[in-house]
Amino acid sequence: MSTFLFATLDAGGNLPPAVGIARELVSLGHRVRFLGHPRQEAAITASGAEFQPYNHSPRMALAEQLPTLQQISMLVSVFTDAGIAQDVVEEARREQADVVIVDCLLLAALDAAAKAGLFTVALVHSFYAFFDGPFRRTPITAMLALRGLGPRRVMGKANRILVCADRQLDPAGRPGRTGAGDQNGRVVWSGAVVDVDRPAPAPAPGSTPRVLVSLSTTAFSGQEAFMQRALDAVADLPLDVILTTGPAINADRIWAPANVTAHSYLPHREVMPECAAVLGHGGHATTMLALAHNLPLVIAPMHPLLDQRMVGKAVQDAGAGLLIRPSASAEEIAGALRTAVDSASLHLGAATVGQRLREADGARTGALFLAEIAG
Repeated sequence: MSTFLFATLDAGGNLPPAVGIARELVSLGHRVRFLGHPRQEAAITASGAEFQPYNHSPRMALAEQLPTLQQISMLVSVFTDAGIAQDVVEEARREQADVVIVDCLLLAALDAAAKAGLFTVALVHSFYAFFDGPFRRTPITAMLALRGLGPRRVMGKANRILVCADRQLDPAGRPGRTGAGDQNGRVVWSGAVVDVDRPAPAPAPGSTPRVLVSLSTTAFSGQEAFMQRALDAVADLPLDVILTTGPAINADRIWAPANVTAHSYLPHREVMPECAAVLGHGGHATTMLALAHNLPLVIAPMHPLLDQRMVGKAVQDAGAGLLIRPSASAEEIAGALRTAVDSASLHLGAATVGQRLREADGARTGALFLAEIAG
């Protein structure tokens, strides 16, 4: 039996891949511990892993509407926090962890773990092409580099980089891709980690198609306005709409037509098997879960500096969905949703990707990889 320590942060869709892999490690008989933020405890312990909150960590409040500069400052403070780094090293030594798996956003913790001589794996929870590409050219990364924590340099210190994404969708993993991003063969793709029992069945003839509308749990500028336009768009469509507002949107400020059922929270894996399509923001976790259910998507990226547009473009290029502008009108959103629901080619494209995601079994593949390197 080996001991694994995961270090994570409360940033929404970054957690499911780590939890899915942890669940598989526990089922294989290994001991798994997590360091994280208090709101993550329930999801982590449900996997069978142990949870310990950080003793030192800046406050995270991604669901709050904050000015852009304040939000960036908050993220940088967490990514570079010396207290989190100290907690990770101390916990790994105390528990004699065989492998330390650190969220790729926790750059100070990755750096400290490598300097301490711990066997370290950087866990990438979206496309590697984003973290090794556009992410290195954002204002956030400029601030990180000033602190000596540039992402490529820091991840280059890790013993391995585990990418929880579909290699065919990830631009960095496609055949023929070469360059510095390969990190000399230390980058491994497990496949997307998706918790799916079965794909969504085809809607029964004559039934009203159901669509899931769900945006990010992180507060982004313009997100609430887009959601209202989306609800205006479906008002006159023959659709049954399930809406999840999440903590970032005030449901009291949203008008929902009669064909919309609103929830503040609903596990997506429970409602997706009843759906025909998904309207989302391009978050990697929700997008891959939808595809694993064979569902085509309409994707409206909510933030230009994050991976959402890259994810949306990859889905559109795969013939599994449509990428639209976050400023799209209600009429444009309605047209995209009609296409997603009615298009046989988009359903076929989503089913093709979905089958590949399910067969890859990213959680099991990632767990077996970690168990192997732990010896």
